Amino acid sequence: MSHTILLIRTSQRPGTRTYCDYESINECLEGLCKIYEMYLKRCNPNLSTITYDISQLFDFVDQLIELSCLVYHKRTHSYGAYDKEWIKEKIYTLMQRATTSSNAS
Repeated sequence: MSHTILLIRTSQRPGTRTYCDYESINECLEGLCKIYEMYLKRCNPNLSTITYDISQLFDFVDQLIELSCLVYHKRTHSYGAYDKEWIKEKIYTLMQRATTSSNAS
């Protein structure tokens, strides 16, 4: 469990900067997926079911003006900053684990 802060900026306007904090990296990644799902629902209000694949999620991540994570490191009592590429790697790993565990069931 590493406290994680997700920093997001969706456009050039300063008012679009926001952050969310989570108790773990995985919760943060799941939170980012939920942000994307809310975006999809706003863009497609007439659809009852929203589906997407990881490449569409990564396109969304790439389109964000700013996206980074600050992850607390207990050993140093400080936060480390991680960029979009790190976030995408972690999402890929998380999705891979979810797929593996659902296939094992």
